Parts: sequence; C-alpha cells; structure tokens
Amino acid sequence: MPRLTITLSLFALATAHAQRVHTLMPSPSTVAFGYYDAAAVPVLRVQSGDEVIVGTLITSSPTRLEQVGVKPADVQASLRAIYDSVKVRGPGGHILTGPIYVEGADSGDVLEVRIESIDLAIPYAYNGFGPRRGFLPEDYDYAKTKIIPLDKEKMVGRFAPGIEVPLHPFFGSMGVAPPAATGRISSAPPGRHAGNLDNKELVAGTTLYIPVWAKGALLEIGDGHAGQGNGEVDITAMETSLTGRFKLIVRKDLHLTMPRAETPTHWIAMGIDSNLVAATKQAVREAITFLVTTKGLSRDDAYMLTSVACDVDITELVDGTLGVHVMIPKSIFR
Repeated sequence: MPRLTITLSLFALATAHAQRVHTLMPSPSTVAFGYYDAAAVPVLRVQSGDEVIVGTLITSSPTRLEQVGVKPADVQASLRAIYDSVKVRGPGGHILTGPIYVEGADSGDVLEVRIESIDLAIPYAYNGFGPRRGFLPEDYDYAKTKIIPLDKEKMVGRFAPGIEVPLHPFFGSMGVAPPAATGRISSAPPGRHAGNLDNKELVAGTTLYIPVWAKGALLEIGDGHAGQGNGEVDITAMETSLTGRFKLIVRKDLHLTMPRAETPTHWIAMGIDSNLVAATKQAVREAITFLVTTKGLSRDDAYMLTSVACDVDITELVDGTLGVHVMIPKSIFR
C-alpha cells in the first residue's frame, strides 16, 4: 500500500508538471509586429502539454480607431504602447503575441494546438475596407470603417439597427515559424506554417495541427475575430481583441505538409495557393490523403466519399494566397 501511494504521488507530480499554465499578454516586448520568422527571439518557453493563456490585440492603430469613433479611453493601453515603441514591424500589419518556444518541437514534427477557450477582451469590433483592396477592388476605390458594438451577454454584434450578427470568436492567425531559409515572412498570407488562415471554424473546442519547420515551433497568435463569413470578402472580419487558452502538444507521431484541423463534428483539410483552383485541388487532395492514411480507404473510395459526403468551402479570398477547406463529417464513420 505505501508503494502504491508513492507511485500515485509521483504520477500526480508528473501530471501537474505536464499541465503547467502560463500567461502571455501583449506588450512591446512580447509581440511580433507583422511577421513570422525562424530567427525571432522567443518571449516564452513551454513544455509539451503545457497550457498558455494568450492575450491578443485588434489589428488597428489607436489613431484609426479614434478616427472612426472609438473613445480614447476605450483604446487598450497595450495597443498604444506597442504602436508607440515597437519599431521593428512588417512586412505585414498584424500584432502577433509570441513567439512561444515549445520544448522538443523540431522540423518534421506537428504542433497540436488545442483551443480550449476564447473570450472577448473589448466591447467592440470593426470592419473596414481600403481603396482597391478586398475581393472587389475594382468596385471600391475608397476606404470605409464601421465600429460594431459587441454584446457579450447575448453574444451578438450590433451591426446596424435591426441587424445583429451572432458572435463566434476565433483567432484569424495562429502559426509557427517558416523554414529558416525563408527568412522573415509577412503575417498576411497563410501558408504551410498556417498563420493567417482566417478559418472561422477554429473556435473554442477545436484543434489545429500545424507542421513544424523550425526548432521550438515558435508559435504566434493574433488577429482576433468576433465573427466572420467564409471568404472574408472585404478583407476584414469583425476585428477585435481576444484572450484564448491553449494546450500545446508536440506530436512526433504525425507528419504533415499542410495544416489540418479538427472540430467536435468534423475533420478539416486545407489548401492554400495564390490561385483559387489550385488551392481547391490541394484541399481536396489533402482530404483524400487524410481518408486514405487515417481511415484506411482506397484512393478511389476517398475521392468518391469526398464528393458525396464532404463540403468544399472557401476559407478566405483576400490574403494574397487564397484558402479553401474541406469539411469531413465524423458522423459518417460508424
């Protein structure tokens, strides 16, 4: 009996160590402004299995927010501090919290990012487009921004009188460093490192699997959205600040070349390319590969099953590289 007690105590200690919780809030010293880079210096180191509470900031300058009606007192102090003092920026425009170094992660592994919870950090969001940007640049040669009040109790965005948009918060950008040879890359286009996927399915309770390309993975998180439509056609969603809780696990048993995701009801295969047809073909091929390698189907049956049971959706149309994802329902497997 004493030996059993000792064994259980050691197990409890090991479990407690494996489930440490860290907190990382955005500040001038804890963000990467507009880039992913294998040479970036980590701002936090965690073990595989640890949880991290991460705060993120709205993709906008304080000046822009105030110009469209946000009261100066409602602009986060951390956003002001970052815009005032962070000089190393770009080539993208997202404020990303991190990078987070995950011990044991290395090129060829997969980082499993379990999104445990997502909370609104501020009571407003914005949507806006710029001149000749978005999916219809030929139709809009001017800029416009709308502030959308967020009702946290009812979980709706008050878009306009008589129009309430349900809130489904998610992080538009969750990514790791690209291969070192790539150098610093913009936070705007998604890629094999994940990054600015803008996939509205990645809400609390879902998991993102990201191929690792550099030692430590160097995870960065940002671009909070209170909600979004597939396509994100005017180039922004309901942009806001969010706080998320994540569990990070290094997977040595998985080997992916593209990000993959999982919800309680679906697996998600992804395609990313500057050409929409090419992105769609990649997403369908990724779905076929998943069904063959994970579910044991033949390539022919996988192709057929994708056609009869899976949905091919446009993720986003506006980030330089375009995103397509395939929703593979779990309910079809008995």
